[in-house]
Amino acid sequence: MPGMVLFGRRWAIASDDLVFPGFFELVVRVLWWIGILTLYLMHRGKLDCAGGALLSSYLIVLMILLAVVICTVSAIMCVSMRGTICNPGPRKSMSKLLYIRLALFFPEMVWASLGAAWVADGVQCDRTVVNGIIATVVVRTQIWCPVTLRRASPCFISNRTISGTTRSLPRWSAMPQGAPSCRSRTTDYDLVGSDQLNCHFGSILHTTGLQYRDFIHVSFHDKVYELPFIVALDHRKESVVVAVRGTMSLQDVLTDLSAESEVLDVECEVQDRLAHKGISQAARYVYRRLINDGILSQAFSVAPEYRLVIVGHSLGGGAAALLATMLRAAYPQVRCYAFSPPRGLWSKALHEYSQSFIVSLVLGKDVIPRLSVTNLEDLKRRILRVVAHCNKPKYKILLHGLWYELFGGNPNFPTELDGGDQEVLTQPLLGEQSLLTHWSPAYSFSSDSPLDSSPKYPPLYPPGRIIHLQEEGASGRFGCCSAAQYSAKWSHEAEFSKILIGPKMLTDHMPDILMRALDSLVSDRAACVSCPAQGVSGVDVA
Repeated sequence: MPGMVLFGRRWAIASDDLVFPGFFELVVRVLWWIGILTLYLMHRGKLDCAGGALLSSYLIVLMILLAVVICTVSAIMCVSMRGTICNPGPRKSMSKLLYIRLALFFPEMVWASLGAAWVADGVQCDRTVVNGIIATVVVRTQIWCPVTLRRASPCFISNRTISGTTRSLPRWSAMPQGAPSCRSRTTDYDLVGSDQLNCHFGSILHTTGLQYRDFIHVSFHDKVYELPFIVALDHRKESVVVAVRGTMSLQDVLTDLSAESEVLDVECEVQDRLAHKGISQAARYVYRRLINDGILSQAFSVAPEYRLVIVGHSLGGGAAALLATMLRAAYPQVRCYAFSPPRGLWSKALHEYSQSFIVSLVLGKDVIPRLSVTNLEDLKRRILRVVAHCNKPKYKILLHGLWYELFGGNPNFPTELDGGDQEVLTQPLLGEQSLLTHWSPAYSFSSDSPLDSSPKYPPLYPPGRIIHLQEEGASGRFGCCSAAQYSAKWSHEAEFSKILIGPKMLTDHMPDILMRALDSLVSDRAACVSCPAQGVSGVDVA
């Protein structure tokens, strides 16, 4: 965990990070050494030519140098395997080994240069031997130090949360395979925002199966606090559908990150009406467009007997829930289906109020329905605590994760201290305090976190009642096993009060994975949803 100190400075690499780089170099060096030894033994009788003694000496010294390097790299790799993430004591000799390894580069470079000079002088020996010498020089120039001591550069993983998870909420980011090609068309609906060559709308048509005439309004307008949305007629379900897009742009990310709480301006009997500021502002924008621009009035003038249904995924799911609450006074029969909505949406009172007209769907260990400012703070503390008390070396944890990614199986890997040492884990935040105090001097620890005491970040809750979709059994990572089977049940919001770390915490949020799980449930006649919890009114789940 703590960075190594070399040449009087601390580097952004720990002493237990050298197992895999060391193994890679060790394999290359051993193969190189075997190749040179084979070359020498097979052709040493042909080195009685002019300059042959120099070449023979070159190969012998090169094999000795390689043997020393192999021993040094083996020692580095073995020492790097010792200890645990936060216990670098058994690896205290690592810096000396790295100094030795770096020092060995100089004789290697000198000897490679001499070999190149001797070959360039036109040694009259067997061409196989000469070509072998040239190959060793070339290989030497391509071998780099297994440990690149440098400052860590920030690395960002782009996670494009694609919107659209129901047949009424499409993926708007790209044209699916088999979709009609992008083309210009005179629209029969209101179109706001840029949709170059009609590509986004072509994707919506392909995903939903609706016709052009079914769309009342399509908005691709995308700014901070202003989300794209569509209004369409679903004749099969006799519904006016408002679908709100999820996070797909930098502007949407900024909306997500506006995590302060504000009072939701809505007509209801709830007193505590705190809500996520960014999502609340986005829902308010869609509300103004629907009401002030007469979009909903236009839709119900076409189909006055239809009911209002609002859907969304991720950020769009949270905005859909808030939008349904805002519209409920004017449309009492409104229903909302929020797919993978964020947990940190609104107050406990609004969560309970919304259970009669909002249903949320969550797949597996999806991180977003468990995500809130307070949960992130809790996750940070738990990670630091686990890291501080981890009793497994880093390379074993990485190998176990790689095995699971390739072959599936049980992702659980016990890493905490056993036996009597387990008692120390009951001391609150002992691991975090120890870690920050002893191994991270750049950080300070305080039990009074600003996030805990700030009124801007009170505990927030997910919308409506929650259907939790869970995968049954383990499946292979590359489809080598049978297709995944899913079950569904009503779940309490407390089951999503902590962020769960797992291989599928991000993939379970993807709309195509969620759609696959829903399709599996629909096709499986044996799948059912358990009875609603006592004391909670039923919700029409279409």
